[in-house]
Amino acid sequence: MMSHALTVIRSHPRFPLLMQFLRFGVVGGLGWVVDTATVYALRPFTGVVAAGLLAFPVAASFTWAVNRIWTFRGQGAGPVSQQWLRFLAANSLGFVLNRGTYVLLVSLVSVIAANPVLATAAGAVAGMFLNFHLSRRLVFR
Repeated sequence: MMSHALTVIRSHPRFPLLMQFLRFGVVGGLGWVVDTATVYALRPFTGVVAAGLLAFPVAASFTWAVNRIWTFRGQGAGPVSQQWLRFLAANSLGFVLNRGTYVLLVSLVSVIAANPVLATAAGAVAGMFLNFHLSRRLVFR
């Protein structure tokens, strides 16, 4: 019974898209770890808001590289540097959602300012769906 259900699920026309989205989510989770670690490393030197802004390109570059290798393997054309720039440009709207959520939370909620891991998580979720859509349509097509 279970193997039949898996066969039906795998044969659904949207199954490859679902798997791609799940891989994108796993990469995003790893990117969140990189983002959060960078925020915590920079926070003593720059403050929590600047640390969040500086951490984003570090995490975005990491997620671009892993998505290129795993999530969107074999997709996308052109020089690697142009693809990286397209990824950053395409995800700039996701950046606004991600870092907008982050800045609002650390600025308005003292417990979150003291624990920015909560703000990086909320920001990652806020930008995830838009970033996936734009990455598929503009970067890895």
